[in-house]
Amino acid sequence: MGNKELARSFDQLAKIMEFQGENHYKIRSYQRISGTLKKLGSPLAEMSMDEINAIEGVGKAIAGKIQELLNTGTMQTLERYKSEVPQGILEMLNVKGIGPKKIKAAWKELGVESATELLYACNENRLVELKGFGAKTQQEVRRQLEFFLRNRANFLHINVKEMADHLMEILQSTLPSIQMSWTGSFRRCDPVLDKLELLIAAEDDVLDEILALPDMSLIEKRAEHLSLAYQEIPLHIYLSTPQDFVLRLFASTGPRALAGRLKGAAYTNEEACFDELGIRYLSPEARALAVAGAQPPDRLVRREDILGVVHAHSLYSDGVDGLEEMAAYCKGAGYQYFVVTDHSQIAVYANGVSRKNVIRQWEEIDQLNNFAVDRFRILKGIECDILNDGNLDYDDELLAGFEVVIASIHTNIRMNERKATDRIIRAVESPHTNMLGHPTGRLLLGREGYPLDMAKIIDACAANRVAIELNASPYRLDLDWRWIAKAREKEVLISINPDAHAKEAINYVDFGVKIARKGWLDKEGCLNARDVDAFLTFCGK
Repeated sequence: MGNKELARSFDQLAKIMEFQGENHYKIRSYQRISGTLKKLGSPLAEMSMDEINAIEGVGKAIAGKIQELLNTGTMQTLERYKSEVPQGILEMLNVKGIGPKKIKAAWKELGVESATELLYACNENRLVELKGFGAKTQQEVRRQLEFFLRNRANFLHINVKEMADHLMEILQSTLPSIQMSWTGSFRRCDPVLDKLELLIAAEDDVLDEILALPDMSLIEKRAEHLSLAYQEIPLHIYLSTPQDFVLRLFASTGPRALAGRLKGAAYTNEEACFDELGIRYLSPEARALAVAGAQPPDRLVRREDILGVVHAHSLYSDGVDGLEEMAAYCKGAGYQYFVVTDHSQIAVYANGVSRKNVIRQWEEIDQLNNFAVDRFRILKGIECDILNDGNLDYDDELLAGFEVVIASIHTNIRMNERKATDRIIRAVESPHTNMLGHPTGRLLLGREGYPLDMAKIIDACAANRVAIELNASPYRLDLDWRWIAKAREKEVLISINPDAHAKEAINYVDFGVKIARKGWLDKEGCLNARDVDAFLTFCGK
């Protein structure tokens, strides 16, 4: 069981206990440990009990529950609480932005026991009658429910990547002489998926061997197509002959319109398909824009182009690793510089950095840079909250001391398009802002971003020489890749940033690069593909 699964168990326990009206302090302790485990870089499964006990927030009771989950995959306390609550209530507790107390009120007063029933109650205008609700609250609950119900059958690429890699190893070991490849949305590195798709060059007699694998269950079997569930994830397997494997792989990876223009049947590789189409070869994640004869830039950005890690949090705010540890990890990964950007002071929920601690962090950065034996450098950055009126957190004097200022919205996110757009543009117009962080504030499958006139935002960034972040956290991936071409048309630079809260999360840059390639970002348009001097020159330092 991975850290994310462990965190979800404690989060679910906290929600059910809050729904049941249990002890507030226990609930808070489970919420805190859930947040800690989500950010923890090292797998708990590889830690000793002494190391687990040393984690902040882990006491004897929580340590026991962690050990139980690691040993058995379940937690008796959680299972007991789940047995006391209707299944539909458990589902509703996963809906963002409603909360256990409101769900309990709807359950007790209206008899609502599922997300669908709660949406029906909103449509019937019944929630406004409940204490603590009103027309605006009902409207927000409806919006959150519609988003949840629309996406509950989907899953994130990051959440199945490890499982898919493991399954491929098993399949290649089981069928060593057979050609196979992932295809479809997974191969394209789409952030959100509804299934995994696999292409195999074999006759249908191999399907029985696949069905015999552990955790595999049959849904439907048709000629050249098998619908399965692997560990409850939909898995579609397509069969092809060895001769048409490349063509089938090219077509099923997409866009299908490209394959429709091919005249041949047998190709030795996908490069030959692109040659026939007169388009430069594109790796799978970069093919979405390759329609109607469009040509990509001469050179799309690559992982090895990224020279600096920008946007990461340390122990000064809500990170789990110290500044020196984060910097050492970046250096070990081959980067040339590291921009630490802890949360600004107003972000009390994330242990935002006070003015006093900003100065203390700057002093530590100076010491680390002075003792560096090579050219690796730590830059003094901040992820500065955009306040409700569009001003930046901190005063002008302190802001001027940072080498890099990323302006981001974290609070008061329920805004209409005009309010959200005006708020961001005002922050972009600040002379201290170097970069706009996660522009829409979205959390994939968790929260829709606030509505924005993105074209106006890009124009404002162009006019004020402000870069836009492509937040590479696989839970955000914001700026959406579809806006990259518009940004580059306006000569706005994109920075591929991990938004790391643990040193291992710095590796989110790898997936961020693939998402940037979807939007055909070239090396010249990537700000952190510049060396440290050029990066600082852009920031006016």
